[in-house]
Amino acid sequence: MVEEKKALLLDMNSTFMFGEDRFSEHEDYSKYYNSIGGALPKIVVNGIINDVVEYLGKLYPSEEYRHKFPSVEKAIGMVFDRNLTTSEVEKIVGTFSYHEHGYIPPAYLKTLFKLEKRYKLAAVIDIWAPKDRWVETFEKHGIRDLFSALSFSSDHGMVKPSPKPFELVVKKLGLTKEQCLVVGDSIRRDLGGAKSAGIDCVLVGGASDLDAVATYSDLLEFCEQNGN
Repeated sequence: MVEEKKALLLDMNSTFMFGEDRFSEHEDYSKYYNSIGGALPKIVVNGIINDVVEYLGKLYPSEEYRHKFPSVEKAIGMVFDRNLTTSEVEKIVGTFSYHEHGYIPPAYLKTLFKLEKRYKLAAVIDIWAPKDRWVETFEKHGIRDLFSALSFSSDHGMVKPSPKPFELVVKKLGLTKEQCLVVGDSIRRDLGGAKSAGIDCVLVGGASDLDAVATYSDLLEFCEQNGN
């Protein structure tokens, strides 16, 4: 079944990007925030970001917010009752994105290039911050043009397991759902979204479910068995 597919709809976090979501009550966000000129006290900026993470974390699994997930900027306004300048809000959002962002190991970069020779590549990506930092990373590593279609949830407010981001990407590719394959690590978000959209899915990273057409230890193993 995998051999018949023409396109891969890749998840990003824990599929080809790692070390993301560096959020905890012990994290000192003020270090990066101060480095970009932030003026709020450490206790304030740390409190805002932790409150935003908690607020969005509660909404993320909710079906009610699946198609209207709020932006980080809006969440800041919900958790902090003092007026902030536009500049300060931008710095807090930038600090949030810095901690949400991960890294792409060299082996995974090589794998993306190899897979692109065999399939059309697309990505269905859930992030809470604006996409700019991730797009810059893709461009820096020379992989932006490997993707024929990209869906960032922070662009449109639709988060997995909604079928809509998957359907949006399939439409951009100009292919049928039967010609596409979702690859991701989450049973609920990736497999659940793919299933609701009527698209086959393989799981990587140790996840396993009977509804997946196959499972692999990671994207590297998938490529070894299904790339050129």
